Order: sequence, then C-alpha cells, then structure tokens
Amino acid sequence: MNRKSTIAGIVVILVAGLGIYALVKSHGDASESGGDETTPTVVTVQTGALKLATLHRYAQGYGMIEPAPATAEQPAASAQLAAPSAGIVTKVNVVAGQQVTKGDVLVELNSGSTTYALAEQELARQKELFAQQNTSQKNLQDAEAQLALLQVTAPLTGSVVSVNVKPGQAVDGSTVVAEVMDLNRLAVRAEIPTAEATDLKPGNPIEVLTDPTVMTELLFVSPNVNTDNGTILVRALLPANSGLRPGQSVSMRIVTAVHTNCLAAPDISVVTDENGKSVIALVSGDEATQKPVQIGLRENGLVEISAPELKAGETVVTVGAYGLPEKTKISVQNSSGDETSTNSVATK
Repeated sequence: MNRKSTIAGIVVILVAGLGIYALVKSHGDASESGGDETTPTVVTVQTGALKLATLHRYAQGYGMIEPAPATAEQPAASAQLAAPSAGIVTKVNVVAGQQVTKGDVLVELNSGSTTYALAEQELARQKELFAQQNTSQKNLQDAEAQLALLQVTAPLTGSVVSVNVKPGQAVDGSTVVAEVMDLNRLAVRAEIPTAEATDLKPGNPIEVLTDPTVMTELLFVSPNVNTDNGTILVRALLPANSGLRPGQSVSMRIVTAVHTNCLAAPDISVVTDENGKSVIALVSGDEATQKPVQIGLRENGLVEISAPELKAGETVVTVGAYGLPEKTKISVQNSSGDETSTNSVATK
C-alpha cells in the first residue's frame, strides 16, 4: 500500500466518526428537549389520618403472685406457724383448705407433766377466781401463758394452706405445724429491667395482663439494683377477689407516662432513617410532601408526632410511605385495593 492510499483511508475513517457523533448528539438533544413531556411514575399508596389520642409509655415485666407483705396497717397475709414449745401433738382441729378466724386453736399439745386439758381447766378456774377477786392478776397471766405454750392459734383470718403434723407426733420450736393465708390479700412481685425503671414510683398504674385484666398501682420500688440480672424489684397489692393465686406467674406493665390529647399518626406512616430523622408524607391537595416530625410515645399502632402547623384530620401516606420520593405522582387506594383517588404530584 502506497502513502497516498493510507492517507485516503484515514480521511474516510474521520469523516465516518464525525457523522456518528453528530447523529448521537442530535438524538441526545432531542431527548433533553422532550424530557418535560415524560409521564411521571405513579406510586400506589394507602392513606390514613392524623388524630388526637391518649398514649402511654409502659415498663414491661413478668411477676409472681404472692401473699401480701406486712404494712403499717396490716400484718403479712401469710404465716407459717411453729410449735410454741416441745411436746406431743394431741389434737389437730383443722384440715387444709379450711377457713379459720384469728385466734382459733389449730393444734393442741401435751408437754411433760402438763396436758392441754389440764392447762385449759386451770385457766378457766383462774378467770372465775379473778372475777370473784379471789386470785391475783399474775396467777391469771401465768395460767394464760401456760395454755399458750400448748396450743397453736391462727394469727390471722384466712385459709389453712397446709397442715404438717398429726396426733402423736413429737414437735419442738423449729417444727412448722401449719400455714395460714388470707387469699383476699395478695400482691404481685416483679423484677423490671433497670433501663425501663427510670420513671417508676409508687402510685404508677399497673395492668396485670390476665383475663380479665387486673388493675392496681405500684406500692414499692426497691432503691437497689439486682446486680445479678440488672433489675429493680417492685411490688403492688392486688384487689380482693382478683381471681389470681399464690405462685401464679403473670405478665404485667406499669404505666410510666401518659400523654393526653396528643397528635398521633399511624405507626406505619412515620419513616425514620439511620440517623434518627423521622418524616411523614403529608397529602395536601395535589401534593404529597415529606414533613419532618419529632416522635414520642408509641401505642396500639399509633405514634405521637409533633411539627409546626400539623393538625388532626390531615391525611398522610401509610402503606407506601417508606421510600416515597419527596414529591411524586400517587394513586391512592383503600385497604381493599379499590382506587379511590389520584393526585398528580410532579417528581422533583
């Protein structure tokens, strides 16, 4: 190939290249000039409304039902009864499940040369003599003390939970002969994670989540943290006839905050990014505009929100809110899938 042929070939290639470039550029310019005529993307969404609601914050936990502890007004609701002295059981007057009244004699004993029957007779004699002013108060008190050593009495009105002895059995001061419990005076005891216990204080409402729900209020909050599991001990008294039983495990929640008449949105309508910024897609006229909001309490599918100029009754995007552009054309459908309206919103 001579020099003239080579130069001619190069010229042909350059001319062809310039032609291709001109064709591509003309198509690009045409595309840019016609961009305003492109049909916007339509996003199908569902909507809900902002509303005023009362929302709660809860501390959750699991509790155990137990007899009520002693208070300034009442003794503990349960008592394990020990023999007052060493002796032999002569008579058991009760069975498990029996109702007793405070002061009832549950178990009778003989001790050494003294029997329960003789001690009972001596007390009756001393009472009669004292009434006639023929004995001293000390003699009467000694007779009462002697009989007290030979009997186990109920310290409270309630049910006999257990009887642990029978006639003829030897007992001493360490023998638990019976247990009595007032089943109308029960409490719930729970351990709440420290992270949820910041706002706990006596008087906080409590919901014991049984069927039906039992309502009460917090009585005691321990000042100490259980370092083994990072929890705080709390306790609450239960109403009489709650239907709960000692030893029963229950779930419960303690109300630690109540916000009344706060503005709330459907939970699904609030989108929060990885930086903690939350927005809602507010539908107004023919626009669905992202609106930054501050969020608060969450409960029952609602979340508390606040932002300038927001008010109850305004419409927000629910299903489809996540990933929705700041402005877009949307087709609103109800939960059954029927199209209810179309708002034209130009994409930015």
